[in-house]
Amino acid sequence: MGSFTVSHTASVAAILMAAALAPFASAQTPSSKAPQPAPPAPAYSAPRPSFGQPSLEGVWTHNFILLMEASSRAPTLTLPETEAKAMAAATGKMIGDQLDHGLDPEVPELMRNTDGLAIVRGERRTRSVVMPADGRLPYTPEARKESSRGPIAKYADNHEERPNWERCITSLGLPPVTGIGTTSVNPRHIIQTPGYVVLHTEYGDEARVIPLATTHKPKELHSPIGDAIARWDGDTLVVETIGLPDNDRVRFFSTLVVTPEAKVIERFTRLSANELLYQYTVEDPKAYSQPWLAEYSLYRTDQRMFEHACHEGNYSLPNILRAERVKDARKATPPPG
Repeated sequence: MGSFTVSHTASVAAILMAAALAPFASAQTPSSKAPQPAPPAPAYSAPRPSFGQPSLEGVWTHNFILLMEASSRAPTLTLPETEAKAMAAATGKMIGDQLDHGLDPEVPELMRNTDGLAIVRGERRTRSVVMPADGRLPYTPEARKESSRGPIAKYADNHEERPNWERCITSLGLPPVTGIGTTSVNPRHIIQTPGYVVLHTEYGDEARVIPLATTHKPKELHSPIGDAIARWDGDTLVVETIGLPDNDRVRFFSTLVVTPEAKVIERFTRLSANELLYQYTVEDPKAYSQPWLAEYSLYRTDQRMFEHACHEGNYSLPNILRAERVKDARKATPPPG
């Protein structure tokens, strides 16, 4: 898929917010205790390479409908198969129909041809958020408004002021990777060495080369996708990222606020030969009133990773800057008479 224009991104954000099916409001009680991920069950012993760490290597993906939060029409975390099938079909059709005339032409069909709601530990899930138990992100009022507006590009004076995603600097590999309704277009390749792990996402062609370490690099050495360090907690790989860019503070697919002050914690646990549990949270008191946890599963695939072309189809950026110069000229020209 090619690059998005600002209007496309705003419309996609609005559509995915609507796909939450009229979410209900709920009061959140602040808490300082971080949510603890449930241990995988039943126990699975992953194969190990010569250096002894559990192997997470391979290409992992899924093709599920994956909404972020609970809604009034789907307040429960799980659904029986019949109801899950109906919800997935309705949600995929709604998003696909609304995108038909707006975004890249293949997206509507991708949304209509999924494997239903996400399957996690054998259950059909209606959402990613599992804690708080009501399934709602515990945004502050200001952050909730910012999330509802979606990503906004404020400036058009030069290309360096435009959003990173619009300039093909960052894409869907920014942590946390929330999915885009269906993530079949964004498989992830994991590579391990004794001292590093590489998390490579296809959409955006971003490779996060993460050291097994206890301290972060100085701020001056942080990359556009933040600074990440990793450690092992038993058989779970824990990745901690800080220093994420302000230009990408409001994400799309699904819309999520991640400020530069945030700490993103990701956990990767292999549940079976073919299922990899991905759990994440964002610690940021400025945006959230309490800690929270989201999760979904990826599944092993034999499909290849392909190069992602972004700049090759990035016609929007010069057109945006050109249009702004036309507006400037019109302002500088006094009206006739």
